[in-house]
Amino acid sequence: MTLDVLANFIDGQYCPPVNGHYIDNIEPATGQVYGQVPNSDDADVEKAISAAQRALPAWQTMPLEQRADILYAIAKGIEARLAELALAEATDNGKPVTLATNVDIPRAASNFKFFAHACTQFASESHNMASTAVNYTLRQPLGIVACISPWNLPLYLFTWKIAPALAAGNCVIAKPSEVTPKTAAMLGEICHVAGLPAGVLNILHGSGTSAGSAICNHPEVKAVSFTGGTATGAAIASQLAPKFKKLSLELGGKNPALIFADCDFEQTVEEVFRASFANQGQICLCASRLYIERSIYEKFKQALIAKAKALQPADPLLADTQMGALVSKPHMEKVMHFIDLAREEGGNVLVGGEQVQLAGRCENGYFLQPTIIEGLANSATCNQQEIFGPVITLQPFDSDEEGLALANDSQYGLASTIWTTNLSRAHRLSERLNTGIVWINCWLLRDLRTPFGGMNHSGVGREGGEEAMRFFTEPKNVCVKY
Repeated sequence: MTLDVLANFIDGQYCPPVNGHYIDNIEPATGQVYGQVPNSDDADVEKAISAAQRALPAWQTMPLEQRADILYAIAKGIEARLAELALAEATDNGKPVTLATNVDIPRAASNFKFFAHACTQFASESHNMASTAVNYTLRQPLGIVACISPWNLPLYLFTWKIAPALAAGNCVIAKPSEVTPKTAAMLGEICHVAGLPAGVLNILHGSGTSAGSAICNHPEVKAVSFTGGTATGAAIASQLAPKFKKLSLELGGKNPALIFADCDFEQTVEEVFRASFANQGQICLCASRLYIERSIYEKFKQALIAKAKALQPADPLLADTQMGALVSKPHMEKVMHFIDLAREEGGNVLVGGEQVQLAGRCENGYFLQPTIIEGLANSATCNQQEIFGPVITLQPFDSDEEGLALANDSQYGLASTIWTTNLSRAHRLSERLNTGIVWINCWLLRDLRTPFGGMNHSGVGREGGEEAMRFFTEPKNVCVKY
């Protein structure tokens, strides 16, 4: 078997890591090494910074329409390679190829389209001082910025950071997860074909301790946008706080779903199940704590169990697969540990909880049954810590106030969902839920203009729309006296 050896993308060209070091890339569905990923370090970062410094003046001063045309061309390049990118994503990540085809890759293209338009519409403020002076605000690019993305939605979230950074006029040093590097590597070629000037986007592969740390701590990097685990985000924040860099952290979630007796029952079962197990539960926005009004608790529980039993993991490269593999063996072992812990803490595993052994090509893959647990106290570990897998917990509640208290009893605050036909209740609870996003009778319905991010341990700052353009620019007040 010939290994797929990836390269860094620096100054518009693919190049091997300076140190010659590589990391194995393992296909989750088979457990087999199928590629090699550069493990870059300071030397590669210096090359990328030098390229970005050379490219920065022309990119910052490029007419907005021309910059927008290039970003739009990148979007079209992604669309033109949809099938190829989706297959690479499914192979690299273990997610169903249909999910990558219908969600991940189209959204990556949409990210570039959206910010291609946004850069020509981005405006600043002016403030008149009653016959004395006028103030106006310039929003100027920061310079060189870092974008570091996770493994769960590889190209989707990689482009979610890169597109606004480029749209605002910055040059970017980007690092995808070393666990799922393939589509990020392919993006370099797409950008080159689209006419992105050399050095404007540099893609470095490697571990967080080697490549990630070197990128974040480089003095020429003015801002860091990071999506990943809360512990890693805390480590980045502690390192960079004394350096006064701008920092955006989109971190973990332990998202509650409040399900009321007056919900549209069939639709809610369908959507809550999707919110719980999409992408094998490996989405920071997945619902993982389900609070169900007591009068429908048993009926709703049985409906979820039936759907969980019917959802069987399978080879992610098959067109009819709805549930693929977890991203890696260590991650699967972590999720299994949480399930064992739930049993120790008195939880009742209603369905799932076991690794699935497939036949043939995927016999050594990292597959896990959808898992539903009840009987845990809200203070239990599995109700308080992010599992990031196909595991949900169920609890009944008797009143709006009790449901709200249970939902807010968390160190996280990323997203929540409310399922009710009582619009007054929905608005009232939305205001009081301690999450950055609230979906009412839906999940993952995203308007890219809206702010995205969480409270508390779920992160710092917001992404999306104008929030992203503001993060990647520096405001400057200019006062002109009459």
